[in-house]
Amino acid sequence: MAVQPYDPENIFAKILRGEIPCGKVYEDDHVLAFNDINPQAPTHVLVIPKGAYASFDEFSAKASDAEIVAFNRAVGKIARDLNVAEDGYRLIANTRQNGRQDVPHLHVHIIGGKMLGLMLPKE
Repeated sequence: MAVQPYDPENIFAKILRGEIPCGKVYEDDHVLAFNDINPQAPTHVLVIPKGAYASFDEFSAKASDAEIVAFNRAVGKIARDLNVAEDGYRLIANTRQNGRQDVPHLHVHIIGGKMLGLMLPKE
């Protein structure tokens, strides 16, 4: 199965264009972070690159060094700023169908603020 091209009409692209509001918690030249509309923990923030990347593998292959550094630094800064770094948090980046990616724009979930359950249920 071929990888689908980036869809510029996905909800995160619309948020980046200002067509849909978000609960912004961080922004710089390369990154936007906002509260998840369906939080799974007291802290649940989505971090997205401003570039049109559908997945981490695409981002790591095609993004500039500045974009990659900014994204990674932003994730750490946001975790510290939201006071989850000391007690711990989870980063999740779902990718494509098998990874259960709902929005085809690279995004990392920062989830914390409580003791989290098992990452994957045993089957």
